[in-house]
Amino acid sequence: MPRKEILKTTRRLTEPFIVTKGKDFRLKDFDPTDTRGLIDKGEAAQLLERGVQWLAEEQDMLYAQDRWSVLLVFQAMDAAGKDSTIKHVMSGINPQGCHVSSFKVPSKEELEHDFLWRYIKRLPERGCIGIFNRSYYEEVLVVRVHQDILARQMLPPELVSERIWDERLTEIANFESYLTLQGTVVLKFFLYVSKEEQKKRFLARLDRPDKHWKFSASDVHERQYWNDYMAAFEETIRATASKRAPWFVVPADNKWFTRLVVAAAIVEAVERLDLHYPKVDAQKKAGLAAARNALMQEKEKAAPRARTKKA
Repeated sequence: MPRKEILKTTRRLTEPFIVTKGKDFRLKDFDPTDTRGLIDKGEAAQLLERGVQWLAEEQDMLYAQDRWSVLLVFQAMDAAGKDSTIKHVMSGINPQGCHVSSFKVPSKEELEHDFLWRYIKRLPERGCIGIFNRSYYEEVLVVRVHQDILARQMLPPELVSERIWDERLTEIANFESYLTLQGTVVLKFFLYVSKEEQKKRFLARLDRPDKHWKFSASDVHERQYWNDYMAAFEETIRATASKRAPWFVVPADNKWFTRLVVAAAIVEAVERLDLHYPKVDAQKKAGLAAARNALMQEKEKAAPRARTKKA
């Protein structure tokens, strides 16, 4: 399939789910089961494979050009498929130019700094792709739902007001704007899984011993805060969606479709960078020609003969 046709397909896949203006955003306008009428998993697998191959080619030029960087942010409820999506979509990527960061409970050292500090340390360098499996958005999601966590962040009491969540959302939006102006492409994915599908996946994990390590009793506990999380996600996307750093609300009840949409969004964004390999100037070309000439004229040295022991 020609690249133009692939780009048409990616746009059809991403357009319904991209959020660049948050003012009128409502989570209820999105359906976790949506597949845009695509039901042929074989066709979806072929499209994903093409996207993965294309992304691998673009990443090679991204690394060689050494100008842009890409930050992919993944947020979701548990069992939405973040790990598997990252694994499948980034399967063709050269590990040398990609790094995945998974953020757990903050350490004592991290709590001694501002809430963005530990995330800034993991930002991708130029030419590289950085993936945040959960991110600074946890500071306005899980911390907002469980505000006892905020107390452990040792902020001066006079700074902890009812406006703290609006303030943090503004700081995050400004931070992402700054990143984009420094050459970092920021793409944010909310993998939107339904409560019913999450339950099915939890039960499937409990039925498989090889999946028990992925299950925690706290996962079930968090389900009682489902509505609080959905409200927090809605307000977060509404406050931080922008043309420079868009959100993608990706239906996640069908993992094969989730991966396809994520791959399409990344391919489309990277393609817009018009990446290319660094151009070689006249001086460099002369040096390459001299190197070729030296190699062509180099005489092969005869290998020394092994000495035989006298009887």
